[in-house]
Amino acid sequence: MKPSLLAFLLFSFFHLCYCAQRYDAIFSFGDSLSDAGNLIVNNASAYLTSKWPYGMTFFHKATGRCSDGRLFIDFIAEAVGLPLPPPSLKPGEDFQKGANFATTGGTVLDYSFFQQRGLTKSLFTTDNMKTQLSWFEKMKPSLCSTTQDCKDYIGKSLFVFGEFGGNDYNAFLFSGKSMDEVRKNTPNIVDGLADGVERLISNGAVDVVVPGILPIGCFPLYLQLYKSSNKDDYNQFGCLKKYNKVASYHNQLLKIKLQELQQKYPGTRIIYGDLYNAAKQFVVNPKKYGFTNGALKACCGGGGPYNVNLDYRCGQTGSNVCNDPSTYASWDGIHFTEAANRYIADGLLRGPFGNPPIMS
Repeated sequence: MKPSLLAFLLFSFFHLCYCAQRYDAIFSFGDSLSDAGNLIVNNASAYLTSKWPYGMTFFHKATGRCSDGRLFIDFIAEAVGLPLPPPSLKPGEDFQKGANFATTGGTVLDYSFFQQRGLTKSLFTTDNMKTQLSWFEKMKPSLCSTTQDCKDYIGKSLFVFGEFGGNDYNAFLFSGKSMDEVRKNTPNIVDGLADGVERLISNGAVDVVVPGILPIGCFPLYLQLYKSSNKDDYNQFGCLKKYNKVASYHNQLLKIKLQELQQKYPGTRIIYGDLYNAAKQFVVNPKKYGFTNGALKACCGGGGPYNVNLDYRCGQTGSNVCNDPSTYASWDGIHFTEAANRYIADGLLRGPFGNPPIMS
C-alpha cells in the first residue's frame, strides 16, 4: 500500500472513530459569538439579528445568530458528529445531544456590578455567565437522572465555555472609561470567569474549552469609533494597539488561571481557545483565507472606510450588505462571517488555536 493512501486511511479512520464515540453531547455558553437565538426567543422584534440579512448564507433566514451563517460552535458540533446545539430557551427542543446557553450581550460580571457604576448603556441583557450556568443546572435533571448517569453523561459531553469577557470590556470602553480603569478590573473579570469554569467542573464537566477574547483593536467597529490621526496608535496591520493590549492582558491572566485549575482538577481536560491569534491571522494574511476584502471592513454595515455606521447598522434601513460574505472576515463590524467562523473552529479542533486541540 502506498504511504499516501495509508496516511489517508488512517486519517479517515481517526476522524470516524472520533466522531462516533468521543462525545455524547455538546453544551455552549457565552455571548454573541455563540448565541444561536436565546436573546430573541422572547424579544425577537427588538433585536437586529432577528432580521435579514443575518443568516443569509447558510440558514437563508435570520436565526438570532450574529453572522451570515454558522458560528464557530456550530462547526465544532458538526466536526464531532453532533447536531447544532439549539438555543436553550427555545420551547419544544430536544436537548439530549446538547444545548446552547449563550446569549448576546452576556457578561462575566453581574448586571448589578455595571449598574452601580453607570456602565449599562452598551449592555443588551441582564443575563450573564451565572445566569447561563443556572439555566444548565435547571436543565440537568431532564438530561440525566441518577448520580452515576449524570457522571457518565456529563463526563462524555463537550463544554465550550465562552467567549466571555468581551461585553464586560465593552461596558467600560463604550462608557469612556480609561485604560487604567479597564486594566484595574481585568483580574476581577478573569477571576469571575475562572469561578464559572470551576462551577461547571463541579457539575461534572470533564472536557471544557475556555476561549480567550479577541483582538478588539482590529474590529471595524472599534476602528470606526476610536479612529485616530496619530499613526503611532496603529500597528503595521492597521489595528489600534492599545485596545489589543487590553485583550492580550486578559488572555495572559486567563491562561494562568486555567493552568491553576488544570492542576487543581487533574481529571479534567481544560482547553484554552486562542481566539486572539485565530482572528489575528485574518488581519495578517487575509488573502490566504480567501478574504479578498480583508479583515478590517465589515460585509454588512452603513458605509465609510470600515463599513460601520451606528446610525445604519447591519439589518437597519440605510445599511448595505456585500455580495459575497466569504470574501470578508468581519460580518457586521464586531462579529465574524461564517467563513471566518469555520477557520476559527478548525483551529480549535485540530490546532494551532486549541491548547491542546479538541481533537487530540
